[in-house]
Order: sequence, then C-alpha cells, then structure tokens
Amino acid sequence: MGATRTRTIGAAERRVRLGVRHRLAGSARAGSAEEVARSLVALHGTDPASVFLAVGARLAGKAGPVAEVERALYEDRSLVRMHGMRHTVFVLPAALAPAVQASTTDPAAVRERASLLQHLAAGSDFDAAWLAETERLVLAELGVRGEATGAELGRAVPALRSTYLYGKGTRQEGVQSVGSRVLRVLGMEGRIVRGRPQGTWTSSQFRWARPAGPGYGPPSALDPRSGPPSAPDPATARAELIRWWLRACGPATEADLKWWTGWRVTDVRGALAAVGALPVTLDEGTGFVLPDDLDPVTERAAVPEPWAALLPALDPTAMGWQARDWYLDPGHRAALFDRSGNIGPTVWWDGRIVGGWAQRPDGEIVHRLLTDAGAAAGRAIGAEAERLAGWVGDVRVTPRFRTPLERELGA
Repeated sequence: MGATRTRTIGAAERRVRLGVRHRLAGSARAGSAEEVARSLVALHGTDPASVFLAVGARLAGKAGPVAEVERALYEDRSLVRMHGMRHTVFVLPAALAPAVQASTTDPAAVRERASLLQHLAAGSDFDAAWLAETERLVLAELGVRGEATGAELGRAVPALRSTYLYGKGTRQEGVQSVGSRVLRVLGMEGRIVRGRPQGTWTSSQFRWARPAGPGYGPPSALDPRSGPPSAPDPATARAELIRWWLRACGPATEADLKWWTGWRVTDVRGALAAVGALPVTLDEGTGFVLPDDLDPVTERAAVPEPWAALLPALDPTAMGWQARDWYLDPGHRAALFDRSGNIGPTVWWDGRIVGGWAQRPDGEIVHRLLTDAGAAAGRAIGAEAERLAGWVGDVRVTPRFRTPLERELGA
C-alpha cells in the first residue's frame, strides 16, 4: 500500500473555519454567553471589558451582553474566571475548569507559591508558617463574610497589609505589598475565587469568595470537606484541553499549541498523541486536526455571506495562534500590537484583520481600515460599529494594554 497523502488546508479554508467556529459569521452567531465561551474555549480575562466585548461581538441580535455574561458568571456560575494558560486570567466554561486547573494552573501555582516564599525570605522576616497563618485568617474571614474585596480583607486581616523588600540590591529594588501576592496564590490554587466586581462591568476590583461548590471555581481545588469530584491527572487534563482547543481552533501547529498553552513541547506532543491528532499541511508547515475533522470545509456551504466584526483588545480569535499571517498582514502588526505582543481592538472582514477601532472620550466608536476591503465591507463594518455603540451606551472602554492605532483613534 502507498503512503497516505497528507491533506492540505489553505489559508482560505482556515478563515472559513474561523468565521463559523468562532461565531463571527452572521449566520453562526450564538444565543448565549456559554455558547460563545465553548466555541472559543477561553475568553481573555486580564482586561475585564474584553470578556463582554468578545461575547457581544458574537451574540445574535442587537441586545448587549452585559446581563448575559453577568448571569453566566455570577448567578448560574456556568462560566468561571481563573488563572490559566500562559499565567493569564481567562473566563472559561465551568466544565473545562478542572482540566485547566490540573494541566496548567496547578503547576503555575506551585511556582508562584515558591516565588512568594523566596521573596519573603529575602526581603522580610516572614516565613512559611507566617504565610500559612495569614492564609488561614483570610479563608476564615471569607467564611464569615461570604465575599470581600482585597481592601476589605486587608482591613480585617492586618497581615495582608505587610510589606517586603523586593529585589534587594538590584535596580528593581522596592517595597511591595504582601496582600496582592497572597490573594493571587490562593486564587491560583482555587482556594478562593473571583466574584462580582465593584463598579461596572469594566472594573477589575473583584470581590473574593470561597468556592461554593461545583461550577464556582475549579472543582479540583475546592475544600476537600465539600466532597467535589477528584481532579483529572495532568496528562488526561492536557488531552482534554487540547481536544477542546483543536475543535475550536484546528488546524494548528505544535508551535501554536505550545505558545497558547504555555506547556513544554513534550507535553504538547503527548496531548496530541492522546487525542489521536492527525497531521495536515499548512502554509507555515505541519499542523494538526482531530481525527474526525479532516473533511474539507467549503465557503459556500459553511459561510454563505461575508462577515464583519469589531473585536476587542486581547480577543481570543486574534490571540488564538502564534503564527498569524493567514489572517493578519504582517505590515499591520506595529499599529495593532503593543511592545509586549498584546493585540488591540481590531476590525475584521471575512476572516482577515483589516483595521482597528477605538472609543473616543465622548463615547463615539471610530475605526480605520488599513486595507481597502471595498464598499460592501465598509457598510458592514459601519453597521457593526453602530451595533457596538448601541449596547456600550454611556460606558467608556479603554483597553488595559494600549496600542499605537487605538491611542491615535481614541485621542
């Protein structure tokens, strides 16, 4: 028997997959925040507003996503906010939280705790026993209060207001607060979870709470006395996460997966083997898809109409792959990314990034095309800008990581 020929998946087909699977084509839009999150695997949560903007761009109809996302996060708890891939905060389906915790967050939490103890030893008189007692007091306080902000916990547990000397003898030397580091470690370990923020949906001043049960924080990290299901082992968890991700974002290269997960390449390869991923040929080399995802996806069958979208800074589609030339002109990177590699608000037309957008101080949504996409694209993009302005209303949204084009447009 002759060797089986590897299928080629070109950029055009990848853009069709993106429009449908990421709920960006008009006919593919979702009916709920949960559907959006499942379709994207995880929503970048470092900038709280991006979660709402990402969902809003993909919901059917003109209604805004604020009430819908808040219901899923704070009432039904079908979505959870937690540290995940690349040491970044994400909002993701509660069903996926145990796999993210076991595959990605638990190892990062071990490193974070060790780092904190090392810094305390070098810059203070605090040790592991002091840290354990401080954490006990925080958890006890939350057990009484139910929820509290970091500032409220600092007033109730004075140890959180302690400081230590960071980077002694280096250029980075300075006094830092213990409180934010302690809460970060507890959050990464799943012993506390982020609740509803103070202020509007753009606020990052979250209240903290103890995990209340399955669906609120990673079940693997709940108090053992509550009797949650056991956590998956790391290899099983990595395979589950890769299966979700390839369903949403395949095909992708090993480099894409290593970048997105933050794992070692050996862990990526092990997970690909565990799910039976099959190789395909991409413009940038060898990619992988799930075994049942080899059938060609044609534009006429999948996406009968061109589509436009205004996606927020750090949108999971724009940040989904390390290699982005199949949807982003390399010449536009300098305008759309900051120096750390964070992408700003983008304008899309039929699977490609064609420009950027911003909100001015008076609330107006403005955009600029970096590529001439034609009159039909201009009308569709304008309609999306009006839809966005309609539900954002009086709220002002400024990305946490600002990019050259966004700064210029938003001035």
